[in-house]
Amino acid sequence: MSHYETMIASCAAFAAELADCARYLLVEFEQAPMNVELKTDRSFVTEMDARIETKLRAMISARWPEHGIIGEEEKWHAPDAEWVWVLDPIDGTAAFIAGLPVYGTLIALAFRGVPVIGIIDIPKLDLRWTGIAGLSTTVNDTPCKVQAPASLSAAILSTSNPDFYSESESLALHTMRDATLWRIYGGAALSYGRLAEGRLHMSMDSGLQIYDFAPFRPIIEGAGGIITDWNGEPITLASGPRILAAADTKQHQEALSLIANS
Repeated sequence: MSHYETMIASCAAFAAELADCARYLLVEFEQAPMNVELKTDRSFVTEMDARIETKLRAMISARWPEHGIIGEEEKWHAPDAEWVWVLDPIDGTAAFIAGLPVYGTLIALAFRGVPVIGIIDIPKLDLRWTGIAGLSTTVNDTPCKVQAPASLSAAILSTSNPDFYSESESLALHTMRDATLWRIYGGAALSYGRLAEGRLHMSMDSGLQIYDFAPFRPIIEGAGGIITDWNGEPITLASGPRILAAADTKQHQEALSLIANS
């Protein structure tokens, strides 16, 4: 086994430990009073976001002090390192505040800028998707696979929030709305997990930061799907703010063309 393969196996096990810790904190303290603040970009942050990220960062620094860390709530550490962890302590903070069970924790590990390990953990639904480069994606340790619709016009499309789109980007969303069978809104990272297990067919978003979607590449690709930015470029740590994931490569390309011409 090569050094890279050994690192992937060791880091994948460690990523699961990070997800277990984040889940414990979310479940243990979800009923505690929340101190909610509004950030400069008008997104919400709670004391729980900060608590989880601080704990995960401490675990990473203790185990892999040479690794970089990119997180939503704290200053980035060595983002150009060969191995970089990417953390979103609570994806869907507004849903967490509102008590809607689509929130969770996102954890990724990138090697030379490319996400190679990804976890979407949704505690309230007891769901965890894990993607590891070169392996099949699993949901709760069971392999899963995308399911392509017969055509783009038969696809179920998800997007996290239309409010995240700029005025010009909204034209692309309207175009995709007209081109697909049905739309699902508000699922956040949960939608990308459902795509990986064949429940949805396509997901698109805008207004995102790398910590919002870094885990999606190994998860979607490991389930047989494809995910890129709106220009068709593969997801790296430099990607954002627009992404498009699909179960079918041909339909993904068709969607990219529609978006480009909208």
